[in-house]
Amino acid sequence: MSAPLDEPEPTAATHPTTGLDDVVHQRVRLGILAIAHEARRVEFGFLRTQLELTGGNLSQHLGVLESAGLIEVEKGYAGRRARTWITLTPAGDAALAEEIARLKQLIVRVETADGR
Repeated sequence: MSAPLDEPEPTAATHPTTGLDDVVHQRVRLGILAIAHEARRVEFGFLRTQLELTGGNLSQHLGVLESAGLIEVEKGYAGRRARTWITLTPAGDAALAEEIARLKQLIVRVETADGR
């Protein structure tokens, strides 16, 4: 499979940051994906507290991730209280793994450069 016309073919010399996904790499969205990966199913209020966000801000980030197919949002009730749960999709799990792999490559490059 070849790269799209506007995207150069990756080479061994390509810098790890060129593969970072802007949707995933944003600090809050990376936090959402990481917590959802750890928990498998996480409640909206827990995310809001852990990431120190307002409800509106968190909702916007969840919308971006949901539109990208990286999470599923489920609304329901726990007793009489409305709840929202977030679950990582297989695509979200893969995107998180790819992001972590790229960050590890970047760390290796930086640490190697420090040992010159």
